Amino acid sequence: MFGFNRWQSGTAALMALSVTAGAIAPFIAPTPSFAQTSAFTDVPANYWANPFIAELARRDILAGFPDNTFRPEQPVTRAQFAAIVRQAFQKAAERGATQFVDVPANYWAASAIQQAYTTGFLAGYPGNRFEPNQNIPREQVLVSLANGLDYAASGEASTILNQYYSDANAISGYAQNPIAAATQRQIVVNYPNVRFLNPTQTATRADVAAFVYQALANAGQVTAINSPYVVAQQAQPTTPAVVTIPSGTTIPVKYDQAERILVTKEETAPLTLVVGQNVVTRDGTVLIPAGSQVVGELQPAEGGSQFVARELVSTTGQRYQLNASSEVITKTERIRKGVNVGNVVKNAALGAAATAAVQAVTGDRDIEAGPTLGGAGVGALVGLFLGRNSVDLVAIDPDTDLQLTLGADLPLSQGNNAQPQTGNSQ
Repeated sequence: MFGFNRWQSGTAALMALSVTAGAIAPFIAPTPSFAQTSAFTDVPANYWANPFIAELARRDILAGFPDNTFRPEQPVTRAQFAAIVRQAFQKAAERGATQFVDVPANYWAASAIQQAYTTGFLAGYPGNRFEPNQNIPREQVLVSLANGLDYAASGEASTILNQYYSDANAISGYAQNPIAAATQRQIVVNYPNVRFLNPTQTATRADVAAFVYQALANAGQVTAINSPYVVAQQAQPTTPAVVTIPSGTTIPVKYDQAERILVTKEETAPLTLVVGQNVVTRDGTVLIPAGSQVVGELQPAEGGSQFVARELVSTTGQRYQLNASSEVITKTERIRKGVNVGNVVKNAALGAAATAAVQAVTGDRDIEAGPTLGGAGVGALVGLFLGRNSVDLVAIDPDTDLQLTLGADLPLSQGNNAQPQTGNSQ
């Protein structure tokens, strides 16, 4: 049905991939004579995906960067995945071509996208869009492989998924049947916890390498790799107990990079907080270890700003979707023309819009503040505040204003995440 399809185009095609795609290197190797070895400097021997990456590199299916790195944790876009599919699998077209409105003919991956579409690996979005630069989620990669390789599940999808995944309820409806089929074919590789698929999480270069390798192994194209992270490869352990932290629980967090945070009332700024104390059960078992990260963003809310959490990343590397938020912070500090900027921003982290506001109102383009939170480029925002004599910034005290309250129950796998507390309760 399919087989290896080694890259045969010349140097011009490789340059299109590496230059047009920006800083993200293609997975595919330029020619067999330039094939990467397994000795990527950032893929040590004990790295979970090393066997998959090394073997695909040896077979000229993927390549790294010019500095001999692979950057395994870097995200993969839909366009890049289309190029990977074309490189790894050879399959006859099963439907006619289409012209996606956001994929011009001279786009670096136009041919690969068209082939991935006609062979059934990928489809578009409403409005005949492909969204080539969109990061591709893990579940979408698995659906693509299952559809393109004509997998079918033998049994009820929900039963299969609940058997293997503690987060089966997070899998999108459209993805359930294909992922059930991919699971039975041993295509799915879950790190660090084999029971958590994390379906909506962006697929990394390591994830995609593992999924593609397993698809080739399922077809007998490559030798199977014995990995503890391949779902259904070994007998599944007893499902670990799930402990649910109820809605309304407070999670103590902190932000050590600055004494306060300044943002405008209108801006959205990404922010990562750290859990300040162990969250424990009544018997002292640690459910959320101190030092775990809470990833989210500051958002405009009711005339102020509010931190909204998106994800909890445990110190063990396990990721959980998190529905939690702080109270709305409405305290403000007025920045006036001619003010001493050093006193305003000392020991403060500024949002990009807040930085632009301070620069525009005070005229000081060289402010020395703490970390600048991500977001839009400061230079592009300065014009929004030019001509103003003052601006009000929301002033956030991380020690008191950012404590989180769960907005929904948070289920945690006690067998894989929780651990006995060895010290005094915090």
